[in-house]
Amino acid sequence: MFTRHGSGTLARCFVALCAVLTISQFAFGQSGATMATNTTFYPGGSQSGSVLALDRVHPSEVRVNAPFEYKLQIRNLTPGKVDNVVLVESIPSGFAVASISPEPTEKTGTTATWKIGSIAPRETKTVTFKGAATGLGELRGCANVTFSTEFCSSIRVVEPALELIKEAPAEVILCDPIPYRVIVRNTGTGVAEDVRIDDQLPSGLMTAEGQTSVVMNAGTLMAGQAREFTFSVRGSRTGVYTNTAVATEKGGQRAEASATTRVLQPVLQVTKSCPSERLLKFNAQFAITVTNVGDAPARNTILTDRFPAGLTFSGASDGGQLEGGLINWSLGTIEPGASRTVTVDAVCNQKGDFRNTVVAKSYCSEASAECSMRVKGVPAILLECIDVEDPIQVGQNITYIITILNQGTEVGTNVVIECEFPAEEEYVTAEGPTQHSVSGKIVRFEPIPVLAEKESQRYRVVGKGTGTGDIRFRVRLTSDQISPAVNEEESTHIY
Repeated sequence: MFTRHGSGTLARCFVALCAVLTISQFAFGQSGATMATNTTFYPGGSQSGSVLALDRVHPSEVRVNAPFEYKLQIRNLTPGKVDNVVLVESIPSGFAVASISPEPTEKTGTTATWKIGSIAPRETKTVTFKGAATGLGELRGCANVTFSTEFCSSIRVVEPALELIKEAPAEVILCDPIPYRVIVRNTGTGVAEDVRIDDQLPSGLMTAEGQTSVVMNAGTLMAGQAREFTFSVRGSRTGVYTNTAVATEKGGQRAEASATTRVLQPVLQVTKSCPSERLLKFNAQFAITVTNVGDAPARNTILTDRFPAGLTFSGASDGGQLEGGLINWSLGTIEPGASRTVTVDAVCNQKGDFRNTVVAKSYCSEASAECSMRVKGVPAILLECIDVEDPIQVGQNITYIITILNQGTEVGTNVVIECEFPAEEEYVTAEGPTQHSVSGKIVRFEPIPVLAEKESQRYRVVGKGTGTGDIRFRVRLTSDQISPAVNEEESTHIY
């Protein structure tokens, strides 16, 4: 009976093969002897399904004292190795051994043992005995074979292992998305099941849908297999963001990977300076400075100044052009910490308050500034005084005509005329656009509330000569806009 055992278990087997050799007194030579082969199979005695065949090959008859040989052959009938093969031969009584090849491992009396060990698939091992029969009768020899067979099965021991790779750009502009590339790979020897990647976004990052975490299901990964995922997030502010993703699988394997991205932003700052006041018809200059106070280049910077209506454009530096009420400059790229300054020249042809706004735009940044300027006129009042009669005699009247003319670009308010007679004259009468009063030698007219641009007024003051000499008639002009007063003298000769 042959039994296959489980993995690693040896089956120990035994077979015996006996044969009888007749010794004849007739003188037949060795070469003419008929050879006989006795074979037994293990297990079961038949060749089909057996492991080993043991052959005893010998002459059918031999003569006394005539040399002959016989052989024991062990044949492996299987495609597998047979281990621990041991051959034991009981050398026939009456056989004088001349040689045995190979020599037995052990020999005790007529018992010889060969520890053959392993026999390869389909291999035959042979032991040859040489000698002669020492007497008439029969030579009976028996061989014993023991061996073991090994029936093995194997269980493959595997261990999946996860490797996670995460890639992101080292720097991005705040307005740009941050693209991530995540690769999970099974670098082990078994199947990784239910592989999942969890990415908890750091504060300040989120997906376009407003999520703060991303989950990626990689499913089952065979050994060596990889899957790739991509997604994008946006930063809500500048800074350095380290984003760590963790991969896990059903059997407890775990891997993580991080990527660090610095989020930068150009930050434009604009200042604009202009005179707080300018007089009508005078020139004014505006200076605009654009500074990048951020940590990224301000690319494609455009500066736009809305030129105020009422001013006349007379030029701009750095190639600025006026079109449709806007002055535009293309400033290119402004590096972090760098500045650009441009100027605008204008003529103040209209009175009023002017607010000038400028806007600077680059990729991912915008800033504006403004300044205010008042354009006002000047009340330039001309004062003239002439005497109608000159010279005069003592006792005669003299008439002084006083004219004021606002030659300026602004109204004059509270315009007052005062006249002073010299000691050689005295007041007779006066008239003008407002009432007047007399105090001694002083004639004072009430203020003209408003003297418009190009407006003129005339006063007439009459005096009498009371003494002789080259005298001076004095006129004094004051207003809210004139300080100190304007004085005018008219010379008159009295004789």
